[in-house]
Amino acid sequence: MYLADSRSTKPAVAPDTRPGRRPAAVPNAVLALGAVSLITDVSSEMVTAVLPLYVVAGLGLSPLGFGLLDGINNGVGALVRLAGGHLADRGGRRHKIVAGVGYGLSALCKPLLLLAHTLPVISAVLAADRTGKGLRTAPRDAMISLATEPEHRGRAFGVHRAMDTTGALLGPLVAFAVLRATVDGYDAVFAVSGCVAVLGVLVLVLFVPRHISPAGPARPPEEAERPTLRAAIGLLRRPQLRRLTVCAALLGLTTVSDSFLYLLLQREEGLPADLFPLLPLGTAAVFLLLAVPLGALADRISRRRLFLAGHGVLLLGYGLVLGPWRGVPTVVAVLVLHGTFYAATDGVLAAATAGVVPAQHQGAGQALVGTGQALARFTCSLAFGAAWSLWGGRNALAVTAVALAVSAVVAWFVLRTADEVPA
Repeated sequence: MYLADSRSTKPAVAPDTRPGRRPAAVPNAVLALGAVSLITDVSSEMVTAVLPLYVVAGLGLSPLGFGLLDGINNGVGALVRLAGGHLADRGGRRHKIVAGVGYGLSALCKPLLLLAHTLPVISAVLAADRTGKGLRTAPRDAMISLATEPEHRGRAFGVHRAMDTTGALLGPLVAFAVLRATVDGYDAVFAVSGCVAVLGVLVLVLFVPRHISPAGPARPPEEAERPTLRAAIGLLRRPQLRRLTVCAALLGLTTVSDSFLYLLLQREEGLPADLFPLLPLGTAAVFLLLAVPLGALADRISRRRLFLAGHGVLLLGYGLVLGPWRGVPTVVAVLVLHGTFYAATDGVLAAATAGVVPAQHQGAGQALVGTGQALARFTCSLAFGAAWSLWGGRNALAVTAVALAVSAVVAWFVLRTADEVPA
């Protein structure tokens, strides 16, 4: 890795492509981005780990009110993700600049939670935080795609997601320690989270390359045109990308958010409130262990098949929650399945998207698929919160599980004939 803001006038080159040496499967740029995500996720997951109890138990919000907040977490960023992806593709690929603005905005929002004690204020802060996430996600994934050889993208995304998940693993631990060590635990968590987020921005500025040229074979001359908004939106005319976007959105409509799943587990099992921040650790630990091997597996087999198989694993987790089994083994099994679901879908979907989008539209392509999925999960959060309020958590999960099974079958028929064509 090297200082990223070098003013050298030499043409940008793909990382790790020194003469006479094979390009690395996981370039330095991917490792630098992974470090940024690791630090940022420590900050984000500190807040995520305590937010459900803070708003439901501390502020007395109903499940429907929390569904609104959780929907904001998943959906508001989607409204700016397309803009972020498109802006990053223009002007000589300004991926780092747009991503930096997104990381910086999220860092500024963490201390503002210290002042948020009502639903409207918390909603506004979360909306700004998710706007930052929406801005940075597509440019970040585009940089990973561009820096990596097409045949290694599954592994590269797996490594990035593993580093990201390390932060997700550490964040709840830090939150747990802060809650146990301080009197005003929630305020202390928000303050420490803001400091950690600033560190992530600094690592991005210093160590992530400013420009990344596409790895792999050179693009045809007709693909070298300046990206336009019309061309970015027109990506959906590509059958492979359109199928992938539709299926990601369809499955997102039936994917219960992490927070709701953890709340349901906590209530079903009667876990003490101070142990709640530890529930995400099981998911994160499994995700960390499996992200790289499943990413490499996706490079050898169909990435789409693995993506669908991950949702089948999630359906098994829902079945365990709804079943008659109780106790620590059930909680552990659900968290293992939940982590496996993420390892088989998160980075794998980004790698599959990269394989059907031209290099100059990587930001917009990642944004299109991510936006469809995020808006669908926003809708699911609102619907699940309302269903929980009306029917109870178990009944709401049962309906969602049936819908997920149907969606997975439909997605399998849609994607089974779609061939992956590296862009």
